[in-house]
Amino acid sequence: MNEEKKLVVVALGGNAILQPGQRGTFEEQMENVRVTCNQLAQMVLSGQYKVVITHGNGPQVGNILLQNETAREVAAPMPLFVCGAESQGLIGLMIQQTLHNLLADEGRGDIPVATVVTQVVVDRNDPAFENPTKPVGPFYSEDEARKLQSEKGYNVREDAGRGWRRVVPSPDPIAIFEKEAIRQLVDARSLVIASGGGGIPVVQEGGALRGVDAVIDKDLAGQRLAVDVGAKIFMVLTDVEQAVLHYKTPQATPLSRVTLEEIKRYQAEGHFAKGSMEPKIRAAIRFVEGGGERAVITSLDRAVDALEGRAGTTITRD
Repeated sequence: MNEEKKLVVVALGGNAILQPGQRGTFEEQMENVRVTCNQLAQMVLSGQYKVVITHGNGPQVGNILLQNETAREVAAPMPLFVCGAESQGLIGLMIQQTLHNLLADEGRGDIPVATVVTQVVVDRNDPAFENPTKPVGPFYSEDEARKLQSEKGYNVREDAGRGWRRVVPSPDPIAIFEKEAIRQLVDARSLVIASGGGGIPVVQEGGALRGVDAVIDKDLAGQRLAVDVGAKIFMVLTDVEQAVLHYKTPQATPLSRVTLEEIKRYQAEGHFAKGSMEPKIRAAIRFVEGGGERAVITSLDRAVDALEGRAGTTITRD
């Protein structure tokens, strides 16, 4: 690998692809991706970084599941892990086509961009399989949900007064199965999109792989990807510029540069909301603990500035 360029794994939040309140048409999503990819293209064109991109897929895989349910009498529905693979292809296409076009506009259409449909190994004995908690797919009435529970064996749960939903396990990622292929693409100067939506969960049975219906946290999978491909920097792009102590209170204090020890103390004190900032902080901590140079959390439009230390929250060992 070219030593003068640092490898960065960039994890895109859901709003990079679909904004709140949008219906989710292809045109809407492509416009959102174009705005996000402007920052990614700038990273590449700077000549300082090699880039691997990962992303969320919640709304997209939710729509695929809804299509499955609606058309189940016409077309055979697919398992959840297959729907995850479908969403990787859908989102990968949007990102790789947009990045190519932006780079071509700058005379760098020669830089290859590729999406890797990525499997992520999990432990079949992970406690998450005994306690599914991750809501997926459409909302149901209680009667519909109970019927699905009886007929299909779904785990169902009432979701914050909004209706009933299927819940699935959210196991910890152990390894990126395609890590060697991704490394080879990066070494061959490709921009790679991988591990979308947390990856396709698989368990290993001897030398074979088997898909399992689960959802891996995309930030933790992004951290696993960053470690497995030897990234120096792990960057999480979200909808706020910085992590904040005492968020949405008069004592709110944005964090600019913090050490591993400091951020672990803030995490233990409960400063970061479960399901939003906390998984990002946890992934950042794991990355730096695992030998990464630094983890960065910032907003979609400040990625380049954050890499240069002018924005965002940067977490380092010391």
